[in-house]
Amino acid sequence: MKFKIAAEIFEKIPHFCAGILVVKGFDNSKHYPEIDILLEQAVAAGEKRFADVKVKESPLITPYREAFQALDINPNKFQCSAEALFTRIAKGKGLPHINPLVDLNNAISLTYTLPMGTHDLGISEQDIEMRPAKDDDSFIPFGATESESVPAGEVVYAVGNQVRTRRWTWRQSEIGKIGTDTTYVFFPIDGFVGVNDEAVCQATTALAEMLEKLGANHIKTGFVDKAHPEMDLS
Repeated sequence: MKFKIAAEIFEKIPHFCAGILVVKGFDNSKHYPEIDILLEQAVAAGEKRFADVKVKESPLITPYREAFQALDINPNKFQCSAEALFTRIAKGKGLPHINPLVDLNNAISLTYTLPMGTHDLGISEQDIEMRPAKDDDSFIPFGATESESVPAGEVVYAVGNQVRTRRWTWRQSEIGKIGTDTTYVFFPIDGFVGVNDEAVCQATTALAEMLEKLGANHIKTGFVDKAHPEMDLS
């Protein structure tokens, strides 16, 4: 199983990169107080940091808004996941605890101001790709049971013809979402070479260290960019 980034992505955002972490055998049904603390600290820091600042004007967020525009995605209508998280907590809404892996994803995303995803790899052995959507792709939104069509050309994360995330880092699917029974997970941490790739690497390392501290034994990390557009996840 591999993670692959299509050449078309680099044609529009040539400096795109991603830190990659795969963890296998993690017990997501347990309670981890360390994750609770990390998330609460990250939320509190985010509330303070954006108390008097517009999230969309942050120099850490604007590169993603510019990349959305380059990908023909309206950043005023569709926010990257990091912008959406900070916008929510800046309004004092906090973040709910969902489950350990999702909470850890959100905590690392907030700490390093980076969009991140969590995908359950245990339900398919096919490659996961970041690519333009195809005519026969479909997407099942969170909480839904029926699929919706995806416009051809829209940048997505997909497994086969199942879209796992629409509009790059905007919204994940019901298919591949993380539950308490999830044990095999793929985390992509999105960034840009020459902009925040150092933060991407730091976030990848911090995520790996926390998972190892919590008892995970099978962890694999990597980095993908234009020169190295794919990675073996197995």
